Amino acid sequence: MSVENMAFAMPGGESCGQSRGRPVDLTHLARQTMGDRDLEREVLALFLNQARIVGDRMDAATLPERVMLAHGLKGSARSIGAFRVADIADAVELDPARNDNLQSLAEALADVRDFVSSIMR
Repeated sequence: MSVENMAFAMPGGESCGQSRGRPVDLTHLARQTMGDRDLEREVLALFLNQARIVGDRMDAATLPERVMLAHGLKGSARSIGAFRVADIADAVELDPARNDNLQSLAEALADVRDFVSSIMR
């Protein structure tokens, strides 16, 4: 099996191609982790922890803090293939005062959390 097709031994993991439509692009993640499934799980767990912390802090954060939180989340999201989260975090970074971006970010993070939970069963 090629690295491009590796993900988890769960439904949708091994046979899926690259997809920016999923909350996490498993093909991208597999490339980033060189197909190491334990590393994939660890990286996803770290991302989910960071996402929880950012989500908890974002609403009460000052505008400069929002920029900093969004910037860090954007890089982490891109590295695991959570491209929708990365794009929304980029929008928050560019305009931290827009509350609709914060709501979109919270929804995208919930989608990633739910997706990861479904593939780690």
